[in-house]
Amino acid sequence: MSFLKPKVVMPPPMQPVAPVDKAPSIDDPDVTQAGEDAVAKTKKKTGRKDTILTSVMGDTSTAELSNNTLLGGEG
Repeated sequence: MSFLKPKVVMPPPMQPVAPVDKAPSIDDPDVTQAGEDAVAKTKKKTGRKDTILTSVMGDTSTAELSNNTLLGGEG
């Protein structure tokens, strides 16, 4: 019963891969400059983390709840 099995088509063979260029060394001035630029860019970034003023534990101070005040009044 060959009508229940799909026909298998073989893909063409892969093309040979071109050789990869040699990676630059760590002493290369372009690599050093790119690293310094990445550090400077990271230092300039600000986000949500800079706006959080409490620690992971949250606000641990106690709130003053015993003062009776009148809303909108003096005193």
